[in-house]
Amino acid sequence: MFDVGFSELCLIGLVSLLVIGPERLPKVARVVGFWLGKTRRMVASVKEEIKLELQAEEMRQIFKEQSGLQEVQQILDETSDAAHSIKSSLEQQLPKNDVEQVKQQHEPE
Repeated sequence: MFDVGFSELCLIGLVSLLVIGPERLPKVARVVGFWLGKTRRMVASVKEEIKLELQAEEMRQIFKEQSGLQEVQQILDETSDAAHSIKSSLEQQLPKNDVEQVKQQHEPE
């Protein structure tokens, strides 16, 4: 992220030793380490929450697409049922010979 090398860390340590002093430097280093760790955990937590929210949104999109497909399948089933009921009612109303003649007329050659 910041691309800090070993020489930069040594320079920061030397300046902090001169400014803070050798007595307080270990305590300051612990406090800085604590806050760095806490910040990293918070960033990791936010990243995880964003990842989970994106996955949840993807699942919502998939469910929405699936519900659309189910509606199309339901329409196809209803159409098929209607065609079967029309066919059966025609077969009941027309005599057998008439049904055979209608089938023969509409069959592709």
